[in-house]
Amino acid sequence: MTDHPSERPSERLTEGRTEREITADVALCLPDGRLNPDAIGWSRTSLHDTSGIGRGLRGLGRNKRWEYWAVVTPDHVVALTTSALDYAALHQVWALDRASGEEIDAVAISPSNRSATLPGRLGSGPVRSRTRAVAIAVDEGPGGTRLRARTSHVDLDVTVARPVGRELVGVVVPWSDRRFQYTVKDVGLPATGTLRVDGAVRSVPEGSWAVLDHGRGRWPYRAAWQWGVGFGDGVAADGARHEVALQLGGTWTRSGATTENGVLVDGRVHKLHDELDWAFDRGAHLEPWRVRGDRLDLTFLPAHDRVSRTQLGLVASSTHQCFGSWSGWITTDDGARLEIDGLDGWAEDVAQRW
Repeated sequence: MTDHPSERPSERLTEGRTEREITADVALCLPDGRLNPDAIGWSRTSLHDTSGIGRGLRGLGRNKRWEYWAVVTPDHVVALTTSALDYAALHQVWALDRASGEEIDAVAISPSNRSATLPGRLGSGPVRSRTRAVAIAVDEGPGGTRLRARTSHVDLDVTVARPVGRELVGVVVPWSDRRFQYTVKDVGLPATGTLRVDGAVRSVPEGSWAVLDHGRGRWPYRAAWQWGVGFGDGVAADGARHEVALQLGGTWTRSGATTENGVLVDGRVHKLHDELDWAFDRGAHLEPWRVRGDRLDLTFLPAHDRVSRTQLGLVASSTHQCFGSWSGWITTDDGARLEIDGLDGWAEDVAQRW
């Protein structure tokens, strides 16, 4: 197993920092399009207005907007992507049969952003991918968020509920006043509905769950990250069981101002302010991964590696998204330790030139 460069002790960020918690509505951008300093920090609910991203000529070519939803059932994983990258829009519906390992993938790339509709604030309007090969619709309603997607092989119709009082991890990561990202990671939301694969109807039953990655920002040309998600039960010292959702990131937040790391216990965010140590073998992504920090020590055991590579001249990407289970321990804000064993989820390793 080899460590990622961000894990070398000489490059680790200083531990013990505290990030500013944002508790009121705020605009991500100043009127001139630069990063609003008041927007830097993290939040438990979605409070950022990101309508300045993708408007006008500010940061042309660097503006990235996307909505990524993943629905995890006992039998399948289905992922939906609507994205606008300034010079192109990319839409994708991907499905995994967890028993057989069979993947079904549909991707549509448009030479402009016109095929994508993305709201300026999370939940403030519909999300749409409009192409012949891929159609995605995300709408807010009284029952929750409705996800619909259609390709030649896959048809999904799922409602994602939001339990009252449930929190999320929202964070602004600044590289400069011209390059920055706002992300919302919403993990472990209850999902129910139907999935059709080549005409065969599959249930999305109670116990299925969903993850949202809502992103708006202006990125540098080269970027890399790790992202880990898990959902299930943790056990306290007294034997009590608690719902646990993991939201873990790495590499892309090394600027030192903020991280996207947090653990939800019974719907409440316990923010992890420091960078985490990610250790894995880039030559063998199906070997165990290790993620450590002051308040957690986790091992991820992959069962399936989703590999995606793109090389289109100046634009390129490499993704290993491994699905499997998490085990180890975490601690809450008050120091309580929870043991976890076999939390369902994934860990990914991504490199981008975009």
